[in-house]
Amino acid sequence: MTTYEAAGVSLATAEAVVERLRGAVHSTRTDAVAGAFGGFAGLFALDGTRLLAASTDSVGSKLVLARRAGKLRWAGADLAAHCINDVLTCGADPLFLLDYVAAARIELEQVAELVEGAAEVCRAAGCALLGGETAELPGIYRDGELDFAGTCIGLVERERLVDGSRCEAGDLVLGLPSSGLHANGFSLVRRLVGEGDFDADLLLPPTRLYLEDVRALRARADVRALAHVTGGGLSGNLARVLPPGLGATLDTAAWARPPVYDWLAEQGVDEDELRRVFNLGIGMCAVVPAGSADAGLVIGGLEPGAGVRWA
Repeated sequence: MTTYEAAGVSLATAEAVVERLRGAVHSTRTDAVAGAFGGFAGLFALDGTRLLAASTDSVGSKLVLARRAGKLRWAGADLAAHCINDVLTCGADPLFLLDYVAAARIELEQVAELVEGAAEVCRAAGCALLGGETAELPGIYRDGELDFAGTCIGLVERERLVDGSRCEAGDLVLGLPSSGLHANGFSLVRRLVGEGDFDADLLLPPTRLYLEDVRALRARADVRALAHVTGGGLSGNLARVLPPGLGATLDTAAWARPPVYDWLAEQGVDEDELRRVFNLGIGMCAVVPAGSADAGLVIGGLEPGAGVRWA
């Protein structure tokens, strides 16, 4: 079957893990913690007017194809852009990034490609690559494979915080185009590719950094919520930032998908699975007031209810 779950990844399990850990996380909460558990970034009060925002992620199994294609620098860019984008969703500016490289046996050139790719994105974002860790772990990682993870810390003024709480029925959903698949769904993509040749330019373009897009959008519109479209697709991630009692309808005819989605369909991935797993060509969503249609690409709107449906 050409599904994410058949490729070995269960989105339902990921959701169950969050619920299972909620109690342990909540038990550590201090007065400085702001917001709810499970957002794109966690919030911690630095003082009365400023909040630190923090997010951790990894490139995931996209690294397998990136290594085969000689595109580890692109995978390094994926990591930095992904972590910075997560921090952006609460309105924060990125301050610094920490990275972690692990493999059965460290190969200097591979590590250098990853870190240099991350550094390129960090320079573009004005985000310091502060340091990290390199670990050789034979017996944990398979020979020839490696992992690359990172944590981004950002800063946001309380009065500039974006948290979805001001969203209301009638608001518009704007879409910021993706560069392709970004760094999600690659267990399924790898299953489709197998051990054969593949088009790296089609499958592996790095995650788009949305820092300047978000800044420009906030300068011309009241941005009430931001969703980084990662694992779980457009509907799953947009729903995460909407307050109780609000849902959304998205119009899939409102934008053109990158060619990689034609390729996935040709491999037998049906439309429901594409919507459930991938970004469909929209890497970030913003919710703005109804009078802001000229602020960007309108892909849908909010309405009373729950969840996201497709028009």
